Amino acid sequence: MKVCWKKKKLLLDLEKQRMEIGTGPIGSCSKDHQKIYLEWFNYADSDGDGRITGNDATKFFALSNLSRQDLKQVWAIADAKRQGYLGYREFIAAMQLISLVQDGHQVTHDLWNSDVDFQNLKPPAMEGLDKLLANKRHSSKTSDPNLNGSLQPQPSPSANWFSSKSSKKISMSSVTSIIDGLKRLYIQKLKPLEVTYRFNDFVSPLLTNSDFDAKPMVMLLGQYSTGKTTFIKHLLRTSYPGAHIGPEPTTDRFVVVMSGVDDRSIPGNTVAVQADMPFSGLTTFGTAFLSKFECSQMPHSLLEHITLVDTPGVLSGEKQRTQRAYDFTGVTSWFAAKCDLILLLFDPHKLDISDEFKRVITSLRGHDDKIRVVLNKADQVDTQQLMRVYGALMWSLGKVLNTPEVVRVYIGSFNDKPVNESAFGPLGKELFEKEQDDLLSDLKDIPKKACDLRINEFVKRARAAKIHAYIISHLRKEMPAMMGKAKTQQKLIDNLAEEFGKVQKEFHLPPGDFPNVEHFKEILSGYSFDKFEKLKPKMIQVVDDMLGYDIPDLLKNFRNPYD
Repeated sequence: MKVCWKKKKLLLDLEKQRMEIGTGPIGSCSKDHQKIYLEWFNYADSDGDGRITGNDATKFFALSNLSRQDLKQVWAIADAKRQGYLGYREFIAAMQLISLVQDGHQVTHDLWNSDVDFQNLKPPAMEGLDKLLANKRHSSKTSDPNLNGSLQPQPSPSANWFSSKSSKKISMSSVTSIIDGLKRLYIQKLKPLEVTYRFNDFVSPLLTNSDFDAKPMVMLLGQYSTGKTTFIKHLLRTSYPGAHIGPEPTTDRFVVVMSGVDDRSIPGNTVAVQADMPFSGLTTFGTAFLSKFECSQMPHSLLEHITLVDTPGVLSGEKQRTQRAYDFTGVTSWFAAKCDLILLLFDPHKLDISDEFKRVITSLRGHDDKIRVVLNKADQVDTQQLMRVYGALMWSLGKVLNTPEVVRVYIGSFNDKPVNESAFGPLGKELFEKEQDDLLSDLKDIPKKACDLRINEFVKRARAAKIHAYIISHLRKEMPAMMGKAKTQQKLIDNLAEEFGKVQKEFHLPPGDFPNVEHFKEILSGYSFDKFEKLKPKMIQVVDDMLGYDIPDLLKNFRNPYD
């Protein structure tokens, strides 16, 4: 069947946006120019760690003789992810921008969408650079391993910070990016508080190096046959290893689709123990879950920048809940904390929200800013029916999402089949295309916002750890010194909501930041309160100083060097 021109346009736009996700024009540079840029990159990288810091950039970019204002714009566009440094790809983007400015172009984001031939764009003129490079070659008789035609980035200095043997303080001089700075702050200031008050047992496992370095993740949730796996296939333009698509519940496991050198599927137990993957925390859900978890790896340009999480279809009825051998809601909540975007998929014929789906959506509370709703397969109904379906969907969501704001709903048909144009009039087609473009733009922005989201999640975690410490120490304080411990502990558990209120009033904390009472009760029942730690104000003050001074200073140190 011949695909209509409207659908062709959507597919071409998707391919264009897919290539733009986090990459800019990188890759369109010729091999000869890549060799030149590689040598320049190694020269500018004063620390030899595979990163161009702000100090490196101000020295090297000055050779271009551009104004400070132009270089400020060059850095802002090249460091679109706001990492505070330039990798090899971002460095090439900066060089291409400088070359365009030297040719008389204005520095704007629209340069990437212009008709410039990046393949044949000449490197910029850098005054005196040839002489500097010649002196470096002459002074070094031994060959540099980084000049063999491929970049060999050095491991981050934070790689051994998470070693249990290392207890030394890490100085700011060893930090080379915002993410590295967050790792340092976590090890020095936040992790001791979490360990002392058992935050990992109640809320979230302790963070590892891979948790900070992980690519942004997008999770898809929905009932069976709403098009989750097809949506991923639509984005990738191919099936991932192990994907099954059908009208019945086909995806019976959590599948993480990641970038890899070849197509392969890795079992969940293997994935959970790999230090370079951020899934070690899933071991807390047991072997029953890990047998229903796997990682699919494949080489793909999109997966170099984001990771996709496919999930089993949410079924209806209490029977389905009891048949699951693992905590489905707990797993989705764990992934929600790690993900940068959560897509809830519906189709026009599955608008009801089952009991289990309601529990899943409720478990996403605290991550409302990440949730987007997709009304998929929208071309299966006509415009009038679509209007009624949209109203019914908003009514169903209103009973579950207890927020005054209206959740963003995207309308589309995310598959590679031709659009059913007979279902839409002229206005319907235009709406259909705009909604799909908006969702693709949201996906495209994820890598650019990844660093900001990491900071946001880190601050949320620090505040949650503080409140947890207040709760645990309060329960410890309420315990008697000698007699009646068991009775008092049970009374505290039964009246936990009141105890939360006491903590909230005593320390002037926002009530919305407190954990779910029922969930907290379940975990508390397995502990002896008199074994909890008393409140240590110094540890709380350290975290307060981190939030009030250290993180702002970190962001200041890695801001645009031309500000």
